[in-house]
Amino acid sequence: MDLYEYQGKELFRRYGIPISEGRLATTPAEARAAAEELGAQVVVKAQVMTGGRGKAGGVQLADDPAETEARARDILGLDIRGHVVRKLWIERASEIAKEYYLSVTFDRGTKKPLLMLTKEGGVEIEQVAAENPEALARLHVDPLAGFHLFVARRLIYAAEIDDPGEQRQILPIVAKLYACFAGSDAMLCEINPLIVTPEGEVRALDAKVTVDDNALYKHPEIAEMRDLEAVPAEERAAREKGVTYVKLDGEVGILGNGAGLVMSTLDVVALAGGRPANFCDLGGGGQAEGVVDALEVITADPQVRSILFNIFGGITRGDEVARGILQALERISISHPIVVRLDGTNAEEGRRILADAAPPNLHVEPTMLDAARRAVELAEAA
Repeated sequence: MDLYEYQGKELFRRYGIPISEGRLATTPAEARAAAEELGAQVVVKAQVMTGGRGKAGGVQLADDPAETEARARDILGLDIRGHVVRKLWIERASEIAKEYYLSVTFDRGTKKPLLMLTKEGGVEIEQVAAENPEALARLHVDPLAGFHLFVARRLIYAAEIDDPGEQRQILPIVAKLYACFAGSDAMLCEINPLIVTPEGEVRALDAKVTVDDNALYKHPEIAEMRDLEAVPAEERAAREKGVTYVKLDGEVGILGNGAGLVMSTLDVVALAGGRPANFCDLGGGGQAEGVVDALEVITADPQVRSILFNIFGGITRGDEVARGILQALERISISHPIVVRLDGTNAEEGRRILADAAPPNLHVEPTMLDAARRAVELAEAA
């Protein structure tokens, strides 16, 4: 779950990380009122869960409340990389002497939190890593030993930040950012830029936070921050039905049981010359209700031209899945061609059940590759 900048800054504030003062606004009038409260030059920032706001005109300076209202009117409704701006963060403008980058993320390769710090802030970290990797200090935190201040000191020295005043301020910020990362069950806590003002004050000018969805039950106050309007309609419907769903850009809707099998199916569909439109993971079940929910989500996508079921019977039995598919087709009307591949426990019986029922739009194939080829052919013919 990604947070907006203003939500990430609220989280940072709770952990004691210094941020610039600001207000949330959803209308030009609210933006004007926020500027009047702040009483200084402000920055009007589009709140979208994507990068490139500045280049798209989503971050603008305003000298007074009237100009703030005008800038807000320009930015609200702006489409930035497919994200429509509905919220603004009105923040007191900051004088910037230096820009650093600081983050904590989870390194899946080492299975450890990774701290990163560089004096080259204000640009995308991928650019720094590619063009000047030696300027990026990286330090893993041993989850068994935990975080200690000496870790932050090593990081600061590795980044070659030698100003004593900056060191004294950045040290607790690193510690508090790690506390935020661990305490929120986050996958990423990023400050870009971490600025130094002409007076030598260090504070976070931006906030990017991603929280592990699986841990939200422990953090109801963070779960409440989820903005359902920012989620595509299909993904919103899938979440409401408890279906694991991912939207893609092709024509073949994919439904399988188990994330590994589903990911393999995406590759096989591509090998067969097709493009997946989306995919749903049934998990370990194949009951009619779950199949109905998944089919309703898949067929709501107007790009879908055919549907591919790829089921391996381990815990799930092939005959149960076959009955579940047939019961689902009795309950909802689907005109899309459907291709089914069953393998594993009771797969032969499952294929027989489907063949005996023989719905006109249902096709059974013996292998994953055969099923993918048939689904691609049917999608092209539709």
